[in-house]
Amino acid sequence: MQQFVWYNSIRFRLGLAVFALFILQAGTAGLTLYEVDLRKHDYTILVLAGQLRVISNEMQQQSRIYLAGSSIDTANHQQDLKPYYQNLQQQIQLYDKIIKAYQERKLPPDLTGRNDPLTCSWDKQSKDQLDNSAVTWLQFRQQLTQSFGPSPENPDIIAGARYIADHSKAIIASSDRLNRAFQAMMEEKLALIYLTNKIALFVSAILTILVAFGVYRKITHPLKQTVNGFERVANGDLGYQIPVRAENEIGRMTVSFNQLSSRLRSLFNLTDRINQGTNLYDTLQFVCTEFRTFLPVEWVGVLTLNPERSRYLLERLYTDQAGTLKENDSFASDLGLPQNALIGGTPFAVSNLADIARENEANSFVSRLLLDKKQSAVLLPLNNTKGSEALLVFASSHSDAYSENHLEFLGNLAAQISHILQKTLVMEGLVVAAVEGLAKLAESRDPETGDHLVRMSLYAALLCEELAVCGPYTEEITPAYTREVFRFAPMHDIGKVGVRDDVLLKPGRLDPNERIEMERHPLIGAQVLRRCEDQMNSLEHSIFRVGIEIAECHHEKFDGSGYPQGLKGCEIPLSARIIAVSDVFDALTSKRPYKDAWPVEKALATIRQDAASHFDPEIIKAFDRILPRVMDIYDRYKHT
Repeated sequence: MQQFVWYNSIRFRLGLAVFALFILQAGTAGLTLYEVDLRKHDYTILVLAGQLRVISNEMQQQSRIYLAGSSIDTANHQQDLKPYYQNLQQQIQLYDKIIKAYQERKLPPDLTGRNDPLTCSWDKQSKDQLDNSAVTWLQFRQQLTQSFGPSPENPDIIAGARYIADHSKAIIASSDRLNRAFQAMMEEKLALIYLTNKIALFVSAILTILVAFGVYRKITHPLKQTVNGFERVANGDLGYQIPVRAENEIGRMTVSFNQLSSRLRSLFNLTDRINQGTNLYDTLQFVCTEFRTFLPVEWVGVLTLNPERSRYLLERLYTDQAGTLKENDSFASDLGLPQNALIGGTPFAVSNLADIARENEANSFVSRLLLDKKQSAVLLPLNNTKGSEALLVFASSHSDAYSENHLEFLGNLAAQISHILQKTLVMEGLVVAAVEGLAKLAESRDPETGDHLVRMSLYAALLCEELAVCGPYTEEITPAYTREVFRFAPMHDIGKVGVRDDVLLKPGRLDPNERIEMERHPLIGAQVLRRCEDQMNSLEHSIFRVGIEIAECHHEKFDGSGYPQGLKGCEIPLSARIIAVSDVFDALTSKRPYKDAWPVEKALATIRQDAASHFDPEIIKAFDRILPRVMDIYDRYKHT
């Protein structure tokens, strides 16, 4: 698999897809809102164009009425002269003002009723018609002014009225054409909005399909394979390898799983081969061969301290290279090492044997290793079956060959070599680490969880410590029990790996069928851990008992209204009752995509209110007593 890069991550690619969808939808919505706002402008423009039609028609009609009246009743006609002429001048001024505003592309507030001028834009057809209408109006107005005569104080209104009655058809037709041009322009803009939304909807659908396909190909399918792989390993198929199909976090997890699976198989092979060995030499041969999978080793030997504690004897050694060191070689008790090297019973690494050999006698153990072309070594204290102290020594021809990880690894496996009955300890640690990793993966499928697993595990550990010293559960809770609860708390939702994505990731309320699907996750989690436990039981070990209790019963309620079994009161395992309080408190005080984080006071009030219904009252009392320590954890690992 290629080196992991940030742009291959699930977070980046999903974020990019969501961002693209957001930009598309936001852009479409913004464009639509913008165009809708423009349509309001267009409506104002169209209303003014309609006014031009009304003005031109009213000028014609009023002029005809005026002319008809002048031939019937001269006295009344003279009385109507002034109002008619004033109204006509107002109509002319308004028409002129609208045309001028159109030509300047800016409508003043007194025309639109807005607080600010309205800037206009025209398509070519509207612009051409506007120019024609402006010319037509200019010509009409000039002729009309001439028809009123040379004296503005004493205009020939009858001549003007006759001119309007005879020549206003051109203005009416021009106004009508301008109105239709504006209306056509607006209909084209509306059609553009409709087309834009259709295209955006189509692109959104295509992008959604691509995202769904990518999620299935890069996440869902590889995740399903990984879950199946864990189940196969839990059922004893050690060494099973999952195809690596993605270069993202799941791909990295798959690689880690494959390494873990190979490591588990190697460790079990090592244990089996150690069991098959009939003497110490065979055992060392098996150890040297198998350990090369995990660290550089070319020489391995066992040194035992004599009863007087004065010298070490090289009991056995194994190497496929020639050397001077032989069985039964004897060395001073310090072995040529610093005085603190063999104190404390922990692995000790010598990064460069040459630096130490210069300060010691030529026959020291360190000098002899250097003579055999070994440059670095690791010493592990062992409990020898004869009751004397012993050391297991690994050596390499490379300096600085052993890291802190190597020391930790060897320290864990030293017990397997000296105590065959403890051979499953390493597997226990690795299997539990694998299942914890799966639990975190299941938790991470809920977006925005932050440090939820860390916080709720620490809350649970604090509750155990408090209940161990005060309350009715002091005899039941031991330090070992507290460690088990802390260790398995992150596995409470491990069963979510078996819940469909469309249910688990649904942002809204679940329907009844989806709720049933979701409520299966405690049973799924318990089933997975029971398979692990069955595997351990076959080797006469029990590891996952508390984990099974937590996974299966953390959604049970104290009054019996919970799920999946409807257990009540003390029928619910104590570990699950503790996890229920820790999990709910952290869920309430954490931000989620579907809710904001609750204030701590509100969350505490809700939890206290649910004492004896949802939660064990004794655990709620203990939670109140440890609240300052809980808040310290909350502040240190706060979800932001």
